[in-house]
Formats: sequence, structure tokens, C-alpha cells
Amino acid sequence: MKKKSVTVIGAGPGGLSAAMILASKGYKVDVYEKEKIVGGRNGYFQLGNYRFDIGPTFLMMKHIVDEIFEITGRKSSDYMKFTELDPMYRLSFSNDREFFPTRNKTKMKNQMEKLFPGSWQGYEKYMSREEKKYEKLIPCLQKPYGTIRETLNPNLFKAAFYLDGHKSLFRYLGKYFKEDDLKISFTFQAKYLGMSPWECPATFSIISYLEHGFGIWHIEGGLNQLSSTMAKVVEEEGGEIHLNQAVKKIIVENGKATGVILENDEKVTSDYVIINADFAHAMNNIVDNKDKNKYTPEKLSSMKYSCSTWMMYLGIDKVYDIPHHNIIFSGDYKKNVDEITRTMEISEDPSVYIQNAVKTDPTLCPEGHSTIYILVPAPNNFSRLDWDTHSAKFREKILDIVENRGGLRDIRDHIVEEKIITPNQWESDHNVYRGATFNLAHNIGQMLYFRPHNKFEEFENCYLTGGGTHPGSGIPTILESGRISASQILKNDYT
Repeated sequence: MKKKSVTVIGAGPGGLSAAMILASKGYKVDVYEKEKIVGGRNGYFQLGNYRFDIGPTFLMMKHIVDEIFEITGRKSSDYMKFTELDPMYRLSFSNDREFFPTRNKTKMKNQMEKLFPGSWQGYEKYMSREEKKYEKLIPCLQKPYGTIRETLNPNLFKAAFYLDGHKSLFRYLGKYFKEDDLKISFTFQAKYLGMSPWECPATFSIISYLEHGFGIWHIEGGLNQLSSTMAKVVEEEGGEIHLNQAVKKIIVENGKATGVILENDEKVTSDYVIINADFAHAMNNIVDNKDKNKYTPEKLSSMKYSCSTWMMYLGIDKVYDIPHHNIIFSGDYKKNVDEITRTMEISEDPSVYIQNAVKTDPTLCPEGHSTIYILVPAPNNFSRLDWDTHSAKFREKILDIVENRGGLRDIRDHIVEEKIITPNQWESDHNVYRGATFNLAHNIGQMLYFRPHNKFEEFENCYLTGGGTHPGSGIPTILESGRISASQILKNDYT
């Protein structure tokens, strides 16, 4: 049998997951990446002597990484050093209450009973119910939903009772906890999806369970090492990674993808094409209008998208004694979330995430120094906010918060290197449609069958990976999207 060929557009974790699997199964795999490094939003950059992840800093469901490597006959631990974080993170509320969730049951119970008296029983009920939800739902998320027949699978029917799609995440947590701060502690994870806990389907209560059940992990060198390592495995299996080579168009002939045209006008033919670029950006830029009927510019602009993020990366000549992950909540968290997702305005009292990675990983900067990564959820660019005008003032507001509430006293006096990425820059510099850093929203109308399919609907021999397809955004689900697409190609050729 002739060796089949696959062109992967974009070297993000979804595309690399599919590339790893297919290369290990004997396919000729070529990955084209427009940047000088792999990873996309899961890449890195260097500011002087300080290294930063561009995007994701939380690794959940490490076992998914392990499984992808096992498919190729490898152990992820032979390539990367993983550290489980304890506590998982610090949650800081405006009433000066601080909560340090942990997988140590004794510590967790003592904390909860001190901060939220009588809450431990609700926590145990939550964990028990979510464990059952996990067992029912995860097999569903590992299957494609490209056809009605695939959608009407027995596993999904068995899981229907646990979908909880008719409730909001915040309302659902009211079954277990009385205090709003505790509900927020188990619903803020909706930000991983770029959504409001008051609008996000209760289906995603499972995210908190994934943290509490399987832990949060760090990879030495940053989560960017996941992409770098996956690219290395692709090359070990005979695949090629082509950096600084952007794709201009997908070639479609007689309703089938037959390759791509690069920015330098070179034509590359292949049996399959996998799109790992930002979904809406790809539809608007590398898929010709004549080759699509469904995902027109008008359709794309009418779909629902996640929020964006305002980012600040600081190289600091000091070490701070705060945990690896820190979330500083707004005084009125619901108002803050509404400003991000509904009224689409810059909040006067924003919530702030701070990563203090040196707490776990001293390899990222010189001894005695720190890499401080700050993320602030913000409206996406449907807001039409002019961040060039607002960013300087917003910077001062965020530095005030991290100094006064984040535990980073006098940080302004210790800044050696600095970089800011606004929602506008996510769109202009990183090709993220409307700056929606978590991609398409995860409302009921954009999940499973109703999300862009892994086997692309517009033409044959084309597959999707990444946050804009099933199962959704977040590192584990993006890896699953690559595994699903690779499995569909293998099924197509060997059944």
C-alpha cells in the first residue's frame, strides 16, 4: 500500500497530536507552521533571560498526554518532567478570605470547615456525583459527532442524565454549596472556556472535578514544552516540521482537499489536510469562499465566541512567596463577568490571574529572579474597544491589584523585562479571530454535533483539530481533537 500523506496546517497541540499518531502509523506527515517555533498559543517567548508560556499554564488530565504518547510506543515521562501542584492554586476574595484548594483530603476538609463551616459534606456529594458524570461523559467526548448516526450513540444516551445542560454552572453548584465564594471556587473554571459561570452549561461542572480528581500539573520549562516535545516525536517518526512557512490556501478539487499553497506560492499536494489554525481565522483566510457553503463570513460573525484576555508578562529581579497559581477575584465577580461577556466594557474592578512559576520551576529565569505571568479576562473584539488608548491606564490598575491584593509588593520597582498582549494584538499578531483566545463559546448550540466537525463538513479529506472543533478548548480536549481526527483518517484507510 502506498504511504499516504498528510499536511497539517499549524503546529499547535491539536495538530501535533494528530501528526504524532499518524506519523507513528506510517503516514508521511508534513506540518507547516507560520511562526519560528511550534506551539501556537501553547508556544513560548523569551524576554532577555526570562522564558514565558504564551498561553496555557494549567495542565489538567495529564493521563491524556500519557495516552497520546503511548499510542506511539513512548512514555511522556521519558521526555518531560511533570510536577503536581499542591496547593492547586490560591483563591483570594475581596473580603480578605483566601482559599488554597488541595487534593490532600485532610487539609482540604480542615480548610473548608474553617472558611465555610458545614461545607465538607457538600464537597463529598459534589465529588461523588461528578465522578459518575466523568465516567459517563468522557467516553462521549472521545468520539466524533460528524453525523446524526455518530451523535445518536448509546454512550451519549446513557450520559444524558448527567449533561445538566438546562442549568447554569453557578446555579448547579448551589446544590452543594450555600456561600457564593465557595460556588465561585468551583465555577471560575468557566474562564477556561471563556464563558460566564452564570451562562455556561452545568455540563462543565466536570472541570472542577478534573482538577480535584486528577490534579493540576506543571511541566519543567513551561507548558510550551508539551508542543516542543510532540514536534520532536513527529520528527522521530519521520515527519517534518516546516517552521516560518505559512499556508495561504487549501487546494480543493472536485470537492476534496488535495493539498495547500504556501505563502511563497509553493504547491504541496497530499492525501489529507488537517486544519489546526484558529477556526474562524482559517475559514476567513485559507479556505476559499467558493469552496464553502456553511462557514461564510456572515455565518462566522454570527457564531458565539469566548472572551479575550489582556496579558502582562514580567521579568522580575526578586522572588515572591506566593503559590504557583493565584486568582484574585473582583469585589463583585458577577458584575465583572457580565462586563466581560455581556456589556463588553473594561471593568473598573477586574479579576486577575497571576502565575508565579518560579515557585515550582527555577529553570525559567536566573537565580533570585521570577517570571510573573498576569492574565485578565477581557471582552473580545466584538466590543470594538480601542486597547491602544486604554492599555496604559489598565496596566496601572492591574499593577495596583497585584501589589495590594496579589502579594507582589513593590513589583513596579523590580521589573526588568515587560511585554503586554491586548485583545487587539491577539487578533492582529496571533491570528485569533476577534481576539477570542478560548475560541468558539461552549453553549449548547455549539457543542457535539453543533460544533464544527472533526471531519470537516465543507469538503472531503479535510479534518479539524484545536479549540474550534469537538470536543472544545483547553489542552486535554484539544489533544483529544487531534486523536479523533487521526482515528478518523486511520478508519477511512484501514476499514
